[in-house]
Amino acid sequence: MTEEQKKYEDAENLESKSENPEEASAEKSENGVEDLQAENEKLKKDLLYSKAEAQNTRRRLEKEKSEAIAYSVTGFARDMLSVADNMERALAAIPDDIKQDEKIKNLVTGIEMTGKELLNILQRHGIKRVESVGQKLDPNLHQAMIEIESEKPEGTVVQEMQAGYTIHDRLLRPAMVGVAKAQSGETKSA
Repeated sequence: MTEEQKKYEDAENLESKSENPEEASAEKSENGVEDLQAENEKLKKDLLYSKAEAQNTRRRLEKEKSEAIAYSVTGFARDMLSVADNMERALAAIPDDIKQDEKIKNLVTGIEMTGKELLNILQRHGIKRVESVGQKLDPNLHQAMIEIESEKPEGTVVQEMQAGYTIHDRLLRPAMVGVAKAQSGETKSA
């Protein structure tokens, strides 16, 4: 092909393009509109996902904040439980005949009142004693320390060695308990 033929073909191509500039422009604008609409839809989806993510983050942070407030006293509460335990042990160690002695009666009453006030304060802060004796052993609340032969159904808590406590809906300290087992003369029914 000679240079003149190339020039001639290029000129024809230019003429054919210039004859239909509106068609070419319309095609470009239709493709451009479709592209813009697709991009717009993508951006809308991205915006919705971003809003949902922000809302989920806000909810999670609010939940974490409320839990932090509710359970912030956990360490202090555990320490105070040992004080409550020692007060109970002190009262249990005093024989009944000495409790009735007029010289000691006021001291015993003061210790009892202090113990009750301590438990009331703990309850005001969401700390509750776990009910154990007579209940079925719950490994989420109780820690079985010994098995005791008893007439009670097997697996029933018959003795509490140390009280358990919860703080709001979480276990603060499990109750240390003795659990009933079948008496040695009885056989287990399967």
